[in-house]
Amino acid sequence: MNRKTILTCAITGAGDTASKNPNVPVTPKQIADDCIAAAKAGASVAHIHVRDPETGGISHSTEHFREVMDRVRSADTDIVMNITAGGGGDWIPDVNDPTRGGPGTDIQTPAERHAPIQELLPELCTLDCGSLNFGDMVYINTADWLREHARLVQAAGVKPELECFDLGHVWFARQLQQEGLLDDDLLFQLCLGIPWGAEADTETMLTMKNKLPTNSNWAAFGIGRMQMPMVAQAVLLGGHARVGLEDNLYLSKGVMATNAQLVEKSSGIIENLGSSVMTPAETRAFLKLRDPSTGKTAGDVAALETAGGVA
Repeated sequence: MNRKTILTCAITGAGDTASKNPNVPVTPKQIADDCIAAAKAGASVAHIHVRDPETGGISHSTEHFREVMDRVRSADTDIVMNITAGGGGDWIPDVNDPTRGGPGTDIQTPAERHAPIQELLPELCTLDCGSLNFGDMVYINTADWLREHARLVQAAGVKPELECFDLGHVWFARQLQQEGLLDDDLLFQLCLGIPWGAEADTETMLTMKNKLPTNSNWAAFGIGRMQMPMVAQAVLLGGHARVGLEDNLYLSKGVMATNAQLVEKSSGIIENLGSSVMTPAETRAFLKLRDPSTGKTAGDVAALETAGGVA
């Protein structure tokens, strides 16, 4: 098991959850405030989507992402920022013409998905690794779209978190690596429990873990009531963990959660298992991420120090 665990808080997501739990943040200020609260509660990483401040629905606005990033970066509490690049893949066939997308369809090109990443250069961004029957819709990521998207992320110098919702997604990530579209020291997120992808149970997590490339880092999460059990299981199997209101709205049965409460509860589980949660600075060093205050990675600093330069 890991003795040091990266704990990500997925702050808001894009689903219709704000109407179900009033603690789900909607505006850029609310999202930034929850990133800061999660950091104070002990989270290593904040994973963010943004929403339309008026409707609470999906937004892909770079300006909304910018406001969140600026507010978090100007706070006195540090946290690694992970921006979603997985929006714009929702497909719901039109009832009258199934060759066209109906209400709820939201499709973006790889370049459009990548725009906030290119502009804002967070430490991490997500890169989904396949398509999926996602509940009652289809989440679309064609192979060539993913190749294009991987090239864009690689060129930007942002580390991708490879989101895998099923076993075939791990397979395709290995293919991207073989094609040179992913750099070494891969970071995976095993996304468990979403109908109809990989199930949130030990056997599934272990199977996906065992298919990862050698020397990969990985985390996992479960949705709903499986969120905390999957925290424990991931840590015991040598992985990292993710919690947050994107994936689960409840602290316990019938009790609505906040992001900070979910971080505190999962931190307790991690510590009771004999691990501890990495600080944001430890996370950047461990994953060799760019430090937003200097623009340098831990590897850059080490190389300069070895050469007798000043970091």
